[in-house]
Amino acid sequence: MPVEIITSLQNPRLKRLVRLRDRRPRDEERAFLVEGYREVRRALDRKVPLDEVYFSPEWFLGENERALLAEAEAAGARLFELSKDAFSKVAYRERPDGLLAVAPQWRTALADLALPAEPFLLVIEAIEKPGNLGTILRSADAAGVNAVIVCDPVTDLFNPNVVRASTGVLFSVPCVVDESAVVLAWLRGRGIRTVATTPAAQALYSDADLRGPLAIVMGSEQYGLSDFWLKGADLPVRIPMAGQADSLNVAMATLITLFEAVRQRGRA
Repeated sequence: MPVEIITSLQNPRLKRLVRLRDRRPRDEERAFLVEGYREVRRALDRKVPLDEVYFSPEWFLGENERALLAEAEAAGARLFELSKDAFSKVAYRERPDGLLAVAPQWRTALADLALPAEPFLLVIEAIEKPGNLGTILRSADAAGVNAVIVCDPVTDLFNPNVVRASTGVLFSVPCVVDESAVVLAWLRGRGIRTVATTPAAQALYSDADLRGPLAIVMGSEQYGLSDFWLKGADLPVRIPMAGQADSLNVAMATLITLFEAVRQRGRA
């Protein structure tokens, strides 16, 4: 496993990795960062082609990590060994575990989705915080959602903190990014009911019928769902609030609503 060893903090490869934390360079290169053993492991499990893998023996290097590096190299990734200081420069985690990969971005269209007869979808509009988006993807994976459709995004799917908060399930949950009008027309054309969450709704989420072809629609952290979705959805529902707070964190509200649908749909 011959690799290039990088110790200089001025190395051009390190500077590129730091740039890939920002959206514009990511989009220009159509590449993104994957940091952490679990995240890289899940990328390999889903046959995501990793262009490069950077590692630092000074942060880790157990048998599991060595096996993962060998697997990544066998799959075509170039390996680079970094000193502890060099890895600290490129890591975006506070306590890195010494593994970071570069992967190509991908695009999935609505037409690419292979859905069952009664699809179970999650639509999220204008989510702002990468941590919330990643946590929502993790919840969608746990609930067995067939696809997540991201409308009018403020943050991108390939933000490092989305990858991190999703614990790598970004690689296993089909995700589509499109405009709200296109998505709603597509859902209606396939007879998929839309259930929109809003504190102003009369119906409780637990009283709604969440079986059959379904898309649960969640809005942004600050403003909730836009008028477009509130007027266009088939049924608005709310989560009851007993205290002084008038809303929940969007990731928490998504989790609650998804698993009510799971309960009704009889999924394990």
